[in-house]
Amino acid sequence: MSPLIIFSAKYVYLIILFLALIFVYISNSKNRKNIGILSFFSLPLSLLISKILNYLFYNPRPFVVEKLTPLITHAADNGFPSDHTLLCATVSSIVFIFNKKWGTVLFILTLFVGLSRVLVLVHHPIDIVASLVIAVFSVYVCWFFLKSKNI
Repeated sequence: MSPLIIFSAKYVYLIILFLALIFVYISNSKNRKNIGILSFFSLPLSLLISKILNYLFYNPRPFVVEKLTPLITHAADNGFPSDHTLLCATVSSIVFIFNKKWGTVLFILTLFVGLSRVLVLVHHPIDIVASLVIAVFSVYVCWFFLKSKNI
């Protein structure tokens, strides 16, 4: 089972991004435009919130705390929140707004990424949960304001 977990921790985020690009490609032109606008605002917002929280809270990675060797190589820096999960959850949230089925599939893959990052000992569960909350919050705040402007 380790090879699947390692693959998920390292590469499934790329599959999520690829699937999101396919979704954008097959969407109608109005949705494509709206996805682009929402992405333009929500991706930087989620990153900004993440960086602020990273600065405010220090959570050493599990392999550092437990003095273990992680299943993938990683710097022994602050693990809070998870950048991989943040990106995947933000993209999944954006897609979910426009298509619940595609968004749900991407969220399931996002959860698999987050879980695998915990299992390979580079994140604590709180790092994953924080990324999910930041991503969903960022996308829906941006969507609320953009929707009020009739995008």
